[in-house]
Amino acid sequence: MRTTTALLASATAVAALLTLTACGGDGSGGSSPVIGGPGADSGTGADTDGGPHEGTLENPTKNGGVNGNAPKDGTAFQKLPKAGTMAAAARFINGHTDCSRISTDPGEDGPTGPGAEFDKAATVTETGYCGSPRITTVILYKDAKAFQSAFKAEMAKKGNNGNPNQGIVVGQDFAMGSQDSDAMSALLQPQAGLLMLNCHPDFKPPSGFRKEPALVKGCVLTDYYKDE
Repeated sequence: MRTTTALLASATAVAALLTLTACGGDGSGGSSPVIGGPGADSGTGADTDGGPHEGTLENPTKNGGVNGNAPKDGTAFQKLPKAGTMAAAARFINGHTDCSRISTDPGEDGPTGPGAEFDKAATVTETGYCGSPRITTVILYKDAKAFQSAFKAEMAKKGNNGNPNQGIVVGQDFAMGSQDSDAMSALLQPQAGLLMLNCHPDFKPPSGFRKEPALVKGCVLTDYYKDE
């Protein structure tokens, strides 16, 4: 498992997401608020709808939640899952890799980084952390095109020196990155339905992998990912 320091030094697209923090933790290592986890009283538990705009794993299009309003004949982006809430995004991710408890606190050793400036440009509304020990970052955003533009700009600031085969796993209104390469790969499998946003100018996937237009020029949506 790579450390946060190593991720920051790598300047890869995955590092950019792993270092995001919309609200941040207090570094105390104490108890943290849990969204939709056992014992939560917000109505976002695993057996509830969790909100008026949220689907469930059993019925993902309910209330326009995960996969809601995705046309079968739409573009690659339009066919991506849509969450609506952090609880829905976490449950969707948990169907493919561990995200059973989603927290707003990254923990004592959790990721830190660009913060408010990036969040504003990327229209980030909420950030959550899950996995064990909270090595997956999940974010919600309002404007997908603005998010992709901000991500591309963040990579350009780093000089595009990172791994050309890495990026951020995205849905229509949420994204995830993880220090666990298996978690990233699991969400790019056909049954998951997510794709990776890759804005590296040298990205050239092997034949047979997808390379679909993203919402901003210079970025693509792909199912190809290589950790090294």
